[in-house]
Amino acid sequence: MSAVSDRLPTFPWDKLEPYKKTAAAHPGGIVDLSVGTPVDPVPEQVQKALIDAADSPGYPTVWGTPALRDAITGWLERRLGAREVTHRHVLPVVGSKELVAWLPTQLGLGPGDRVAYPRLAYPTYEVGARLARAEYEVYDDPRDLDPEGLKLLWLNSPSNPTGAVLSQEDLAGIVAWAREHGVLLVSDECYLELGWEADPVSVLHPDVNGGSYDGIVAVHSLSKRSNLAGYRAAFLAGDPAVLMPLLEIRKHGGMMIPAPTQAAMAAALADDEHVRVQHARYESRRTRLREALLAHGFRIDHSEASLYLWSTRGESCWDTVAHLADLGILVAPGDFYGEAGAQHVRVALTATDERIDEAITRLKA
Repeated sequence: MSAVSDRLPTFPWDKLEPYKKTAAAHPGGIVDLSVGTPVDPVPEQVQKALIDAADSPGYPTVWGTPALRDAITGWLERRLGAREVTHRHVLPVVGSKELVAWLPTQLGLGPGDRVAYPRLAYPTYEVGARLARAEYEVYDDPRDLDPEGLKLLWLNSPSNPTGAVLSQEDLAGIVAWAREHGVLLVSDECYLELGWEADPVSVLHPDVNGGSYDGIVAVHSLSKRSNLAGYRAAFLAGDPAVLMPLLEIRKHGGMMIPAPTQAAMAAALADDEHVRVQHARYESRRTRLREALLAHGFRIDHSEASLYLWSTRGESCWDTVAHLADLGILVAPGDFYGEAGAQHVRVALTATDERIDEAITRLKA
């Protein structure tokens, strides 16, 4: 057990507990804007699909049902502009965090192999490299990296935590660079359908990849766009030469999405209307909360997409966390996502309208 602990960083959210207690003691109750967990209802048609598939006594398939694979390929072509996507180009996974944490291990990476991810990034990229005992490093522009020994390059657009979006031109340049150097590029696109001041583009778009999926994989999740965080519903899409060996590994490991969840995923991916409704909810919350933060003296950087406002008052992120906790508002300190976030906090939009309005009232008081 200690050997595992030595390989992992301290779980960052434990450090937030004292501030959570302070915020919870506010007379009006806590407004928790720290974790990006959905609070709105699961769409009715998705719930119905789950219920209709509840009588599933047999083992599900790791690759997913043909209906689910059809739904994924249809969504990729309809929403992302991908072309000529077959079942061999997709692989359902048990939530995107599981995939991020275990992908380096499943790819067979180990000591001497290098994994790179953005300077400000989701902490699980580092965790995945550590679990595989691989080396890891951060970048500002991946094209400045030394490609020697670099086996896995993570992109994240729209970014968690900053909400920054890579342009189509940058994506195309990075894809070309990774192919030139034989580096597997994996693009975490879990917030792709949550653009506000930008229209995020996937690495699966032909204008980015030149019509070829060689050497690229995209990660997609239904947690945010369909409120399915509790369902653990995600998938990979891209190079079959990468996905089919992963499928074999995952078969051996029994990494299968429950059959009712597979049915729910297919229903969610087949319907675009509930995504538009949820997008409008978040857009309204974002507009109101952003105005209140600016009026309170914050500067908001990037944040043109995703479910967060990357905010700063030009001080230590922990001083900002403490200040907001005194108002009963809990946010995530920026240094959870890297040293470069030391003066920012991540403010999530994932709270009910009532709680968002309560936060706005306190910020304006």
